[in-house]
Formats: sequence, structure tokens, C-alpha cells
Amino acid sequence: MDTFYDERDLKALEQDRYTFAVMRRVIKGESHILLTDHERLILLHTGDPYPVWVWLPDDATPEEMEKAWLLIEKHCPPESGLSYNVKYDFANYMMARARENGRELVIDMNMLAYDCPKVNAPDTPTDGALHIATEEDFDDLVNFLDVFHKEVALYQLSQKEYEDGARNILKNERMYFWQDKNGRNVACCKCVPDGKLATINLVFTRTDCRRHHYAENVVYAATKQALDDGYLPMLYTNADYIASNACYEKLGYVSRGKLCTIVMKK
Repeated sequence: MDTFYDERDLKALEQDRYTFAVMRRVIKGESHILLTDHERLILLHTGDPYPVWVWLPDDATPEEMEKAWLLIEKHCPPESGLSYNVKYDFANYMMARARENGRELVIDMNMLAYDCPKVNAPDTPTDGALHIATEEDFDDLVNFLDVFHKEVALYQLSQKEYEDGARNILKNERMYFWQDKNGRNVACCKCVPDGKLATINLVFTRTDCRRHHYAENVVYAATKQALDDGYLPMLYTNADYIASNACYEKLGYVSRGKLCTIVMKK
């Protein structure tokens, strides 16, 4: 197994261009663990607290799954408290192998990957307008990152890490806020272009500002801008959040694939 990526890995990941879009993007950066045969198996971990990504093709054999499992056991075992983003077939294989040693891995999240070839305007208008974040929004952005992570029970970061993340977003990515009629940032989403895709994420509305369709409108605006810029917008959702998924589908998002996150049962 090699510890570097090349064009062969990017070509392999094109087989799952939606479900493994994040892996395709982050493989180009710094990784704590990267193991790949460039064709049938890629294991990637950028470090705590982020998940381990394991890619295998849809027709992966039991022998290939066993190889991937042994690499996980050696380099990033479940006892480390890590989570794993994988396809369902491999998730089932991992759970069965863990049970052989008295361990229990469980599905922590079911995910859907959507793209949006054509966006529909929201049915319900709302007050306010779109605002692209600037340096003046730094404190608000740090607060949104903090509250978002707590709200969705995502990995928690330190104040400095939220501040560093906010600086990186303002410098390298595009952050959209929805400002209400009073000019307050009430909802947000982020757009991260990579190749032909633009990933929409960090969709969040302040708790006291919900049921005003702010999130729907900010996602619509970000999606339309991505399409206008020549990108194909895509996003991941929790498959069990039926209401929010219905909202994305009304905007024109189409389900293209699924995967799951598995963890050691606590």
C-alpha cells in the first residue's frame, strides 16, 4: 500500500463522485493516515476528531474487505474512539468482524448524498436578504460554528479551533448568511467548490429564528450561485431527518447515493 495519492485515486473515487466527494477533496491535503493501492482500496484519516474514510468499489470481494479491516485494526482501530464513513456492505462486514472479538460496532448515522442539476425557488418567501460573510462577520461565524457543532452533536472543538476554522472559511471558502429585516445573521450555509462539484454544508438556523424559512432561502441562494458559477451543487444529509430532506428535494436536490457512519457502541 502506498502512502501518497495520484490521479489514479481521483479516478477511482469518481465511481462514487457524490458519496465520497469529501474524501476526494480532503485527500489532496495533509493526512495523518493515507493508505491506497490506487485502484480498489483507499483509507484516509486527516486526524482527530474527523472520521476515517474507507473507499472500496461496489463489487469489493470478501478478501478486499478483509484487507481493509486488517488495515483499520492496525492503523486506526475502533478502540481509538474513531468513526468510519463507509458503504453499507463494508459496514456490515466491519460489524461482523468486530463481534468475533466481543466488540460491537453500530451505525451512528445514515447519510444521503444529493446533487441539484436545477434549483427551484422556495415556495415561501421570507424577510431579509442574502449576505456573503466578510471579516466583519468573524465573531458571528465563530459563534455559528460553535453552536452548530453542539446542536447536531458533532465533534466538539476548542475556541481556538473554531476561530482558526472561521479564518480559513473567510480566506478560502464562501460563507453565506441570511440576514433578517433587522440585519441580523440568522441562518447560514457554506459552499466549497472542488473540481466540477460544489459542496453545500454547515446549514444552520439560530434556534430562536426557526420556522421563518431562512435556511431554505440561504441554501437556495447558495445553490443558485454555484450553478451560475458552473458548478454542480451537492450536499450530504442525515437520512433520518425527513423534514429537512423534503425541503432540499423541493429545492431540486436529487438523491444520488448513500453511505453510513459507524462507531464503537458506548
